[in-house]
Amino acid sequence: MSGYGKWVAGSKSKWITFLVWIVVVGLLNMLWPAVNSQVANNAPNLPENAQSVQAEVVAGREFPGGSGVPALLVWHREGGMSPEDLVHIGAIYNTLEQQPLPYQNFVPPLGKIPPQALQASLSEDGSTLVTPVLFDSSADSGQLKEAVTDLKGIIHTETGSDPTAAGTADSELSLRVTGPVGISIDASSLFKNADVSLLIATVLLVLIFLLIIYRSPILAVIPLVAVGFAYGVTGPILGKMAQEGWITVDSQAISIMTVLLFGAGTDYCLFLISRFRQLLKSEESKSRALLHAITDSSGAIAMSGFTVVLALFALLLAKFGAYHRFAVPFSLAIFIMGIASLTLVPALLAIFGRASFYPFIPRTPQMEAERAKVKGKPAPQPRVSRKKGIGELVVARPWAIVGVTVLLLGVLASFSSGIKFTYDILSSFPKDMESRQGFDLIGTKFSPGELAPAKLMIDTQGKADGEDLKVVLGALSYVGKVSDPQPGAVNKEILGYDIEFKSNPYSLEAMSHIPALRATGEQALVDVGVANPEGKVWISGQTATQYDNRATGERDMDLIIPVVIGMITLLLLVYLRSIIATIYLVGTVILSFFSALGLGWIIIHYVLGAEAIQGAIPLYSFVFLVALGEDYNIFMISSIWKKRKVMPLKQAIAEGVNETGSVITSAGLILAGTFGVLATLPIQVLVQFGIITALGVLLDTFVVRPFLVPAITLLFGRLAFWPGKHVEVAETQPNVGE
Repeated sequence: MSGYGKWVAGSKSKWITFLVWIVVVGLLNMLWPAVNSQVANNAPNLPENAQSVQAEVVAGREFPGGSGVPALLVWHREGGMSPEDLVHIGAIYNTLEQQPLPYQNFVPPLGKIPPQALQASLSEDGSTLVTPVLFDSSADSGQLKEAVTDLKGIIHTETGSDPTAAGTADSELSLRVTGPVGISIDASSLFKNADVSLLIATVLLVLIFLLIIYRSPILAVIPLVAVGFAYGVTGPILGKMAQEGWITVDSQAISIMTVLLFGAGTDYCLFLISRFRQLLKSEESKSRALLHAITDSSGAIAMSGFTVVLALFALLLAKFGAYHRFAVPFSLAIFIMGIASLTLVPALLAIFGRASFYPFIPRTPQMEAERAKVKGKPAPQPRVSRKKGIGELVVARPWAIVGVTVLLLGVLASFSSGIKFTYDILSSFPKDMESRQGFDLIGTKFSPGELAPAKLMIDTQGKADGEDLKVVLGALSYVGKVSDPQPGAVNKEILGYDIEFKSNPYSLEAMSHIPALRATGEQALVDVGVANPEGKVWISGQTATQYDNRATGERDMDLIIPVVIGMITLLLLVYLRSIIATIYLVGTVILSFFSALGLGWIIIHYVLGAEAIQGAIPLYSFVFLVALGEDYNIFMISSIWKKRKVMPLKQAIAEGVNETGSVITSAGLILAGTFGVLATLPIQVLVQFGIITALGVLLDTFVVRPFLVPAITLLFGRLAFWPGKHVEVAETQPNVGE
């Protein structure tokens, strides 16, 4: 990377670089669509060969009246529903039959039965009734929300009141929309509301941190400008790729991508800025100082960015849609941000020069003396610090440091083995969300299995009796209720059963029953002489989908984690040309990851009281922490590798740790703070992800990078560079690195 700085930050080229970025951003945004206009929030997460997906196809063909995505209307009046309430509900369903809602698939004919018949479906205390409305599975959350809004308008017109209002009194009729449709609407609303607050909080946090660290308004804005330009390029490129059908993007990926840009992008800017400020204190020419800073830091920045890009790109191997959709936006954003850090940021620093650091402008001792002379003041005396830095502590007690840090990280990591996982999205919702309130009512007044029944379909080939199968299914200990058999619309020999589990259909317990339920159906076919029952039993519904989500996610985790480790190992090996250093650098980051998981579990479970964490968090946290954590190791180890060529290894380690300490600490605090912002949102999955990732960044920043890695490097000595060459520098040689 040496020498390229004059092409991007020279006396004339700095303006060319700046103008090129302006032109590129302008043209891309004029010619290509914005990525937010191309989001597809209803994109499937499961591949077409997943069993639940195949079951949905069979259900749509054979049982079209009962297929679709259900919205469960939970009607409630404390003390008991009145006959008038039931009349209103019947009238509402009459309206829905005559004037279907947008994307409405099916409604039961509740308006054609007398109100007295509805009483049989009330809860035991007569206070609650659950009625369904089914919608097309192709409708996304925004379209479903419009339909449910229209539904609430019909209800308001019929009842003369608003039973969906949050403050409805217990004595009045209330309505809560839950089920898969209500959950989807609430989840989308939470993420949509989170986007704006997340962006504002992230920008403010980064700005405040930069102002505190550098105390310069200009310098605080430069990284934010770079992030803005990077997003201005990334957005249209992603929009064009999505428009052409090359990728699929969703709102969640775009919002987290923006946060990642601010966190990681600011880090790359700081690596260059800190070196520039350091050199300005010894170099009078701002141009030479900047070119030297670019030469010194660009290699580490490029390597760090490339490591993160490849790690995030590995998510393309995922079969689970949410993981797969993150790969291109995240990796492209970091790639563009890396280019901005190596071109636009140097150009901006060249344009502003020393004024970038106003009002605390770094100057050489001679410049300070001349400035004092002009003001008629005595020349300031150079500050001589007698304090020993962390680097001196590390080289003085390496064995003790390694022992203490490994013990600390190991104890924290041991807690990760006790983590419990959940795939229940409702547990991520605030308790006052409508869909969660509706679900709580169902769980209190009915069996929670009514929230999302499973549909079991069996191709009996005419050999099995439907009622006998119902008896077999009803005898299962985990089944609460089984409907009468329904013959298929196309193939009459396919029988369908609606099955309600006794437990929460979104829970791990209910999900664990899916294989057993399928095995029961297959065994029933074997008992009546049906050969090869595999492929003749299908289970659809939310529980089956969640089961496949977990299985697919675990498959992705088992594949992607080794791939990420392998790629980072290979990159470090090429960059450092040392097998030994590569092994312990990767090992320390993996240990840090498990320590972050363990510490996160302690806080989330024992302090915040959560029973489990969301199942997707370990993979997300691993990819981010291993890739971003290796950034800091690369930046520090690069400094040590350069210094050991001109000074003894012990001195190189001490100076390398001290020299990079402040910038890595600043970068780590900003990155941890960025992820920590997620913990302020009302969505538990983001809270948990933010806590674990922020803790991992802090462990890397304050334990692994300043203590563990340099101590291990010192203990290995010459072996740390094996099989690369290590130039021995005598302890008595003058320090030419100053």
